[in-house]
Amino acid sequence: MLDIKLIREQPEFVRNQLQRRGEPVSLDEIVKLDQTHRSLLHQVELLRARRNEMSKELGRLKDKPPELIAKMRRLGDQIAALEDEVKQVADKLNNALLYLPNLPQPEVPSGGGEKDNVVLCTWGEPRDFSFTLLPHWELGERLGIIDFQRGVKLSGTRFYVLKGLGAHLQRALIAFMLDLHVKEHGYTEIYPPFMVKRECMVGSGNLPKFADNLYYDEEDDFWFVPTAEVPLTNLHRDEILPPGTLPLYYVAYTACFRREKMAAGKDTRGIKRGHQFDKVELYKFTEPEKSDKELDRMVADAEEVCRKLGLYYRVMQLCTGELGFAATRAFDIETWAPGCGEWLEVSSLSNCGDFQARRANTRYRPKPDAKPRFVHTLNGSGVALPRLVISILENYQQADGSIVVPEVLKPYMGVEMITVAPGFN
Repeated sequence: MLDIKLIREQPEFVRNQLQRRGEPVSLDEIVKLDQTHRSLLHQVELLRARRNEMSKELGRLKDKPPELIAKMRRLGDQIAALEDEVKQVADKLNNALLYLPNLPQPEVPSGGGEKDNVVLCTWGEPRDFSFTLLPHWELGERLGIIDFQRGVKLSGTRFYVLKGLGAHLQRALIAFMLDLHVKEHGYTEIYPPFMVKRECMVGSGNLPKFADNLYYDEEDDFWFVPTAEVPLTNLHRDEILPPGTLPLYYVAYTACFRREKMAAGKDTRGIKRGHQFDKVELYKFTEPEKSDKELDRMVADAEEVCRKLGLYYRVMQLCTGELGFAATRAFDIETWAPGCGEWLEVSSLSNCGDFQARRANTRYRPKPDAKPRFVHTLNGSGVALPRLVISILENYQQADGSIVVPEVLKPYMGVEMITVAPGFN
C-alpha cells in the first residue's frame, strides 16, 4: 500500500510514476477522500475537546443542571455519528489505496512490455546437440515420467501426472534447493499452510485486485496460496520486531494454485503452465536502507541454483510495465529450453519496499527507544517448478531419448540416467 502522506504531498509525482507503469490511475477520488477524512477527524477532535470541557465544568458543580447533562448527551450523539462517518470514509479510502500498485524506483527502465526488459548478463553456453531435439512433452511421454491424459482425466486441462523418476526428479529438485538455501545461503526453512485467511491475501497484495486469479473455499473463507510469498509476508503481520532482529531470511516450499487464463493454443502444450505447480520461495524482511543490496544477494542465491544444475541462463531487469503489482524493482532469471526453443522464466525476484509491510502492518524498532518503522520485504523464486524440470529434460536429453541426471542431483536421485519407466502405460 502506498503512503497516503506521499499521495497527499506529491500527487503529481505519484501520477507520473503510475503512468511509467502503464497505469494512468486517477488520484482525484483518493485525494478527495483523504481531505474529507481529515476534515471529519478534526471535527471529532473539536467536539471531544468541547465534551471534556463540559465534563470538567459539570464535575465542579454540586447540582448538575439538567440542561447541561442533556447538552452533553447531544454532544455525545454528534460525536458517535461523526465517528461512524469517519469509519465509512476511512474504509473507502483504504479500499481505494488497496488497488494502487507500488511505484517503480527511478533506476527501473521505462517500458511497456517484455521487449523493454534489459538483459543484464548470461551464464554458460547453449549445449551442442548432434541429433534432433525433442520438447519435454515428447520426452516425458516416451520415458513414461509424464502422463498428460491421466492428468486431464483426474482434474481437467492444464493438469498432468508425474510418475516414477519424473516425480522423483521433482522431489529431488525441491530438496536440493531447500538444502542449498538453508545450508549455504543462511535462510530459515518454513513449512507454511497452503491455505490462508483473507487478510493474508490482502497483506501480500493479491486481494482485492486479483481475486479472479485465486482459488477460494467460500464456506471457510480460505484462499489457496498462489505462492509461498503470501504466508511468508504475513508471518510477522501486526508485529513490531525488536532491535537487532533484521534481516530475516526465510525459504519455503509450497504447492501453488492459480487460475491460468490464456488464449487457446498459447503455452498449452506440456507442463509450462498449470493451475497447480511447485515452487521454492525466498523471502526477506530487511531494514529499508539495505533492501536493494539484499535483493542483489537474493538474485545471486537464485542464480546459484541454475549454475549448480549447469543450465544456460540469463538475468533480466524488468521494465516498469513488467513489474509485479507489489514490486518497486525486480529481476527475472530465465533458463534456455532447447527443445521448446525458448527462454523460460524460472525465477522472478522483487524488492517491494514497505508496500506489503504497510498492508500487513509489519514494523521494527531500529533502537530500543526508537519509533517503529515499516520493514522492507523482498521475495523471489528460488526457484520455480515445473519450468526447471523442462530445462533439465530438454538440456540433458540424449540421442536415445534418455536424460542424464545433473551431477548435483545424483545424491538425491540415486540414479545417473532417466530411462524408460516400466509399467506406466
